[in-house]
Amino acid sequence: MSAGFARSLLGVVMKDLPRYMPALCGRDRLLGVCNRGEVLEAAPDGSGYRCGWQWTSDLHAPKVLPRLGARLMRVALDRHPVRFCDAPANRGVLPQVTFIIGHRGDRRLRHLHKTLESIAGQHDVELECIVVEQDIDASLQGRLPGWVRYLHTPPPTADMPFCRAWAFNTGARHARGELLVLQDSDLLVSAEYAAASLSRIHAGFQVVNLKRFGFYLSEAHTREILANRGAFTDHAPESIMQNALGGGSIAIAREAYFSIGGMDEGFVGWGGEDNEFWERAQTLRVWPYGCLPYVHLWHPAQSGKYQPENPTLARYRRLAGIDPIARIRKLLSTPSGKDSGPVGWDDAAA
Repeated sequence: MSAGFARSLLGVVMKDLPRYMPALCGRDRLLGVCNRGEVLEAAPDGSGYRCGWQWTSDLHAPKVLPRLGARLMRVALDRHPVRFCDAPANRGVLPQVTFIIGHRGDRRLRHLHKTLESIAGQHDVELECIVVEQDIDASLQGRLPGWVRYLHTPPPTADMPFCRAWAFNTGARHARGELLVLQDSDLLVSAEYAAASLSRIHAGFQVVNLKRFGFYLSEAHTREILANRGAFTDHAPESIMQNALGGGSIAIAREAYFSIGGMDEGFVGWGGEDNEFWERAQTLRVWPYGCLPYVHLWHPAQSGKYQPENPTLARYRRLAGIDPIARIRKLLSTPSGKDSGPVGWDDAAA
């Protein structure tokens, strides 16, 4: 045991365990767990918490004591389980909620199918799911469950990187639900996620972020889940993320989505578009108090994620200095979700 790890372990035992153990034994206190020095803001009705810092953070103590993370995940998912189904129980002619997922290639096809199973496991809500395949070939055609709506949007050039914003804008144009859920294909949501988000929309909010703890699985654990072997609680998570904000999955009223210009299609490639969108979403009525867990399936890091000069992150930094209202005005004057490709692709590639 290194001296550094010994110090970390001592700090966790002396300072974190006294905070964690009561929370793990009393479920009502579980959501209030955070790192030393972090400040949470409780929801007005006591149902969840908003993180008082800008960027995501991982819980430190479970990384030092993995069994602590395993216990936290077990308690959270016992209370708010992820349920896998082949098809939704409630599929009406006019769905209330539309999940939208953008996808490309076969590398995450099994992740996509497992995510669709968790969406099909939603209860007490009528829903639909649109998968937008952004690829030259329509390789997903006939390979998705029958209840999923499939859209094929070939990029204007074969070398164009994946544009998550264009996929969401395209799906939103075809959505029938009053609530849109912008969903990644590697993220499993609890069975009450859609209904709980919709209830906040019906209470007068336009944007809802209910994500509190994100349990990131290891590569080996993910393989087991994808192969339908074992359970989430068989292993400790590699990390537990807080404050996911607009990333991974976000719920927004359909009319509100278009009122702020949708997603910015100038983000072609990995990163930045969710942060920029979340900033514009703050001009709406937002419910930011997380109360539900989610599970993230392992996959190799996105191409370009760790590049010091990632162009999409550079684009975000430029836009962050512009007032969100001005950004909204510009996007509202620009067509989006066009079949021909993302608006701004030429500018982003220049």
